[in-house]
Amino acid sequence: MLEDKHILITGASSGIGRATAIECANQGAFVYLAGRDKSALTATKQMIPNSSILEYDVTVESEVKAAFACIAKSDHTLDGVVNCAGQMLDAGIAMTRVEDFNQQLQINTVSTFLHCQLAARMMTRQRQGSIVNLCSAVGEQGSAGQSAYAASKAAVSGLTLSLSKELGNLGIRVNAVSPGFIDTPMTAEYRGEKKQNVLQHSALKRAGSAEEVASVITFLLSSKASYITGQIIGVDGGLRV
Repeated sequence: MLEDKHILITGASSGIGRATAIECANQGAFVYLAGRDKSALTATKQMIPNSSILEYDVTVESEVKAAFACIAKSDHTLDGVVNCAGQMLDAGIAMTRVEDFNQQLQINTVSTFLHCQLAARMMTRQRQGSIVNLCSAVGEQGSAGQSAYAASKAAVSGLTLSLSKELGNLGIRVNAVSPGFIDTPMTAEYRGEKKQNVLQHSALKRAGSAEEVASVITFLLSSKASYITGQIIGVDGGLRV
């Protein structure tokens, strides 16, 4: 579905980002693997020969701009961007420091905004492209003890919807997936009863896999989704937080 496409994926060192990178490559894409952990990115690259590592911190504007400048120097267009990098804070409002809240916004929201902004500038020149953001069922529905994370992800939902309206006439589609409880390093601390308490609120009564989310992202990047924009698609097993 993505033959000869060039896709940038943040958070490609593990979890949904890594699964998405692998699936995109399986569908014929060249993948830019973005993240901070070079050893983990190298491990991902070993699974995907048709890829290149971009080691940078998504929260540092100068590093993000340098990464896009590196892509711009190549002879290829940037056809897709997937904003998978993120962090989840579990803490009640009374125990959440302002610096913790700001960190959630920087990692989950501001980094997504910056990647969308720089990608849109590149895609405008070719008048085509697809951006897929990672929202969350928590951002859509709210969750006790996760107010900072919920706020940061709800902002990504608003960003996605606004950009789809702003960039549509330039041929750029902007969508998001909203995962529920997915077995990834981000949810690794959820075990036993704590995990089951979450899963009992889903219709399918099980955790999802990173690969199940990746398949939807890959579809949204492809021409098979050419008339889809401004959508936030739940990949959550029918979760009600």
